Amino acid sequence: MNAPTTVLPTVVIGAGPVGLAAAARLVERGLEPLVLEAGAAAGSAVRQWSHVRLFSPWAEVVDQAAEKLLAPTCWTAPDGATYPTGGDWAERYLQPLADVLGDKVRYGATVTGVARAGRDRIVDAAREEQPFTVHLTTADGGEERITARAVIDASGTWSTPSPLGADGLGALGEKTAADRISYRVPDLKDPAVRARYAGKRTAVVGSGASAFTALAYLADLSKEAPGTHAVWILRRGIGAHTYGGGEADQLPARGALGLAAKAAVENGHASAVTGFRTQAVEQDGTRLVLVAEGDRRLDPVDEVIVLTGFRPDLSFLSEVRLGLDERLQAPTALAPLIDPNVHSCGTVHPHGATELSHPEQDIYLVGMKSYGRAPTFLALTGYEQVRSIAAAIAGDREAAERVELTLPETGVCSGGGLLEEPDAARSDTGGGCCAAPATVQIGVGAPIASGGC
Repeated sequence: MNAPTTVLPTVVIGAGPVGLAAAARLVERGLEPLVLEAGAAAGSAVRQWSHVRLFSPWAEVVDQAAEKLLAPTCWTAPDGATYPTGGDWAERYLQPLADVLGDKVRYGATVTGVARAGRDRIVDAAREEQPFTVHLTTADGGEERITARAVIDASGTWSTPSPLGADGLGALGEKTAADRISYRVPDLKDPAVRARYAGKRTAVVGSGASAFTALAYLADLSKEAPGTHAVWILRRGIGAHTYGGGEADQLPARGALGLAAKAAVENGHASAVTGFRTQAVEQDGTRLVLVAEGDRRLDPVDEVIVLTGFRPDLSFLSEVRLGLDERLQAPTALAPLIDPNVHSCGTVHPHGATELSHPEQDIYLVGMKSYGRAPTFLALTGYEQVRSIAAAIAGDREAAERVELTLPETGVCSGGGLLEEPDAARSDTGGGCCAAPATVQIGVGAPIASGGC
């Protein structure tokens, strides 16, 4: 006989910023969380872009409930006006928070499936009376099943970057050229990575903040390594809002990032190619040629950096009933609020349990994963999501429906479409976080030194 669902834990998938905030909110409500993290440490995906600086300051990337949990420890809150790198965020906040949660966080636990106990997705009978079963594999290859009262999926989208092909599928030849194609903002402080791009001609595909970051990094490298040049590939043209909100952006570092990309183009460190929708990658000796519709071909490049966004991995949720928008793969009620075909502002109406609900009761996608394929996610948005969801699970509908967040604007409000495609550097288990982190070169503050008590 199954245990009463009220005594079961709420399983949180992912020990990234939003997953750990969800755990803190559940603890605040007197509920028992169990965080399952596939990596070996908190913020495993965030650590993979540890070299990149967020464009949100510390004051906007620390959850209030998490801060309350940390307060009795020797943890010292960073200066709220300064900007952390991904590494700072993981080491100075996420790991200490996970340590406070203790055995409520399990590492090396990869979720492979979620279902209702004894019910596949077809069965209606007594469905909502059954707890969830969460299937996972452990670091040593073992298999386990955990019974849960609710599931909060904060696994992010970092592990599933979008491909080069403009039709959403891999371009012809993309796999063959995999050794010269990257889907991440390069860490040019790493000597091996620096050597890969120094003096080379690199195609940067994408129009979001991650592409801006890569362009700024390569522009900086070109000042030291002659011959370094970026070819910026956009699927649409360059318009008034291509570079974001600039000085009108209420997140100054985000606005500065777009201006840095603009400077890279204007100063000749990068050249823009517009209206180019990649269909194939061809070999030209040791170099690559990108081919678009109408057999349009670019001059050969040495490397390609694809920053066309991420998409959610829904494979382990196949036995639960999700209500997802057919285009964005975001919850149905949330999708109209974040649709990049309509919205050109970074502001999204704060939302919570109501907008994130599914036909399957008590399962939620949160953080970057809740946005599906839509861009520009903020940590503050995720923290508000899980505050509301924890209240809903606890039965406090008034708190669940209350809005407790005001978001900064981008300064880009044209009423037309957003920039042509999602940006890429987000995280939650990583993924998600602050839309895309800003570069060190644009003057958003020196790296924050780590320290103990």
